Amino acid sequence: MSAGPVHSPTLRPHRMKKEESFLGKLGGTLARKKKAKEVSDLQEEGKNAINAPMNPSTVDIHPEDTLLEENEERTMIDPNSKEDPKFKELIKVLIDWINDVLVEERIIVKQLEEDLYDGQVLQKLLEKLADCKLHVAEVTQSEIGQKQKLQTVLEAVHDLLRPHGWTIKWNVDSIHGKNLISIVHLLVALAMHFRAPIRLPEHVSVQVVVVRKREGLLQTTRVSEELTTTTEMMMGRFERDAFDTLFDHAPDKLSVVKKSLITFVNKHLNKLNLEVTELETQFADGVYLVLLMGLLEDYFVPLHNFFLTPESFDQKVHNVSFAFELMQDGGLKKPKTCPEDVVNLDLKSTLRVLYNLFTKYKNIE
Repeated sequence: MSAGPVHSPTLRPHRMKKEESFLGKLGGTLARKKKAKEVSDLQEEGKNAINAPMNPSTVDIHPEDTLLEENEERTMIDPNSKEDPKFKELIKVLIDWINDVLVEERIIVKQLEEDLYDGQVLQKLLEKLADCKLHVAEVTQSEIGQKQKLQTVLEAVHDLLRPHGWTIKWNVDSIHGKNLISIVHLLVALAMHFRAPIRLPEHVSVQVVVVRKREGLLQTTRVSEELTTTTEMMMGRFERDAFDTLFDHAPDKLSVVKKSLITFVNKHLNKLNLEVTELETQFADGVYLVLLMGLLEDYFVPLHNFFLTPESFDQKVHNVSFAFELMQDGGLKKPKTCPEDVVNLDLKSTLRVLYNLFTKYKNIE
């Protein structure tokens, strides 16, 4: 049997060492508790400021939202606004649009603030929309590198938007800081500038909590932030086309244009014993558009690809969207008109689509 361990005959130094160790640990524990309490107190101060008597709703805030420097401010969306159906619809429309634009890049965005803050997706999105190439590092993990990329991307965005009167409501720090309001403002502006074939919900506003630090104290205010107005007002920031001018300044010529387009579409639809008399209503379900594309390109469109007798709004949108795909297959650019606008009987949108067809196919017998 092996001998047991040899113990020092002098126990006092060992006991002193244990005491010193204990006191050291106690001191470290107290220091950590003090630091944790300071953070907790700051968080509590922030929450108390936000939960003022006049504003009973609570806001779930992170420590970094209350640990502010003097005169610094942070903004966050009120949780109730995040649950607003129109705001959620806006977010969904923007995400679906980005994924549609970047489908060939095999990029899938699921959360705007988490997927766009580092500039990588924004770079690809702008390059695709503007058909350009930005000279930035492809992938960068460092915060400095990400902000440098963002700076380059946003400067290119600003060069596009400023001449059209857009107020820039975002910057490198807010985008990189995952500020959802700034990111949405940026995406709405890009969608409008490039006339994205989407329909943004109109009059979307959110309640924003602004936290500022003044003289060592946190102050909070609530403001309403408008994210979208009407489609006409937002699109009005950009160059108007011939149909805007036609509707506003030469309505007397509108009947001439409509008559020419009716003659054009009937020349082909008559081959199927179909006839159009009202442009704004008879193309609204997308059926005539699909059939017309088949006639113009000389092919039969399989009936299982669209709804021959659509009953719902979604089925009509599907038909118009499918017709737009056929137009692209025929060499036309993706229509800047939203399918929903055609379904909603917007005459100007319908005329734009038909005029593009007329321009390309007017000499086809």
